Amino acid sequence: QVEKLDKKHPTSFIYMGKPSKGYERYGTEARIQLNDKFADVDDIVSFVNAERAAIREELIPFLTMVLKVDKEANMGIVGDVKQELRKANALKINYSTGNGEALGNLD
Repeated sequence: QVEKLDKKHPTSFIYMGKPSKGYERYGTEARIQLNDKFADVDDIVSFVNAERAAIREELIPFLTMVLKVDKEANMGIVGDVKQELRKANALKINYSTGNGEALGNLD
């Protein structure tokens, strides 16, 4: 089910995929980006804790981690990120999608 996120709730973004053109200096393998900074899997728990510390206490239960994954990314990196999110007890996760036809992926 696809739905827009409510703007009232705090969200943090985790991007996964190969660095795009102009960022080849960061390598050609899939990388993790926490909001706007490149990071390693080991940084996720501290990232979640910092995001929680930056918002009002009553909003903490509504903090949503939005995963935006490149279609070429290996699912291993996604599994690693989800495992770290579990360790941080960040269980409210959304996947960001692009516009398109659902049946267009059946080719």
